[in-house]
Amino acid sequence: MRVADVVGFAGHEVHVCRYREAHTLLRWLGGNGDLRGQRVLDVAGGDGYWAARARRRGARAVALDISERKLRRGAALSVAPGLVCGDALRLPFPDASFDRVMSICAIEHFDDGARALDEMARVLRPGGELVMSADALTLAKRWPKLYASHCVRYSVQRTYSLEQLTELLAERGLTVLAHEYQFRSPWAQRLYLSLSAYGGKFGFNAAVPALPAVALADRIRPGHGGSIVLVHARRTEINGALTQA
Repeated sequence: MRVADVVGFAGHEVHVCRYREAHTLLRWLGGNGDLRGQRVLDVAGGDGYWAARARRRGARAVALDISERKLRRGAALSVAPGLVCGDALRLPFPDASFDRVMSICAIEHFDDGARALDEMARVLRPGGELVMSADALTLAKRWPKLYASHCVRYSVQRTYSLEQLTELLAERGLTVLAHEYQFRSPWAQRLYLSLSAYGGKFGFNAAVPALPAVALADRIRPGHGGSIVLVHARRTEINGALTQA
């Protein structure tokens, strides 16, 4: 194991949000854990850590990010995915060139989230699957100062509810197969915003001891609403016709 792997694990998995979020998406990405031969793209994938996890399962995985600095870090991973510097709003790939597309809490940072979804749908083959997450923050109006600070600190352009994502995906020929909200309870949503506003660069990492409490609260609370929404969808549109999902 290389230093980059240790740093990546600490940054991505020792994290009160990302651990459950990303592992849920990876489970949806390959239900039985086997991605052998699958072409997988992680959009705005940073250093490619999660794309590397897909590659470990046999995928031909590529991480795209606009930050060359992050991609250079990813190149040092022991099982590095393909790393491409590019814009999520203009993906440098042909139509239908991937079997799976993944995007982890990225769309809320884009100036044009709809355009990013256009591109994800374009590069996904018919019958291919998209797994993604987004800031939902369905109770953010209760704490307007925390929400405003969160948006400034993390350059959040807007948030997305399940209903909004479902509609946007349907317009692009994608049918939602599964969904999940995380950080559902009011105290968990406030925790999420407080960590963002006051936790500093490593606030979400330092708060990892709270992960079991958040996970338990999510299990016992009804699932409509939360800080983060996760969606699993399939591209069903072929030449304007819908196939059976």
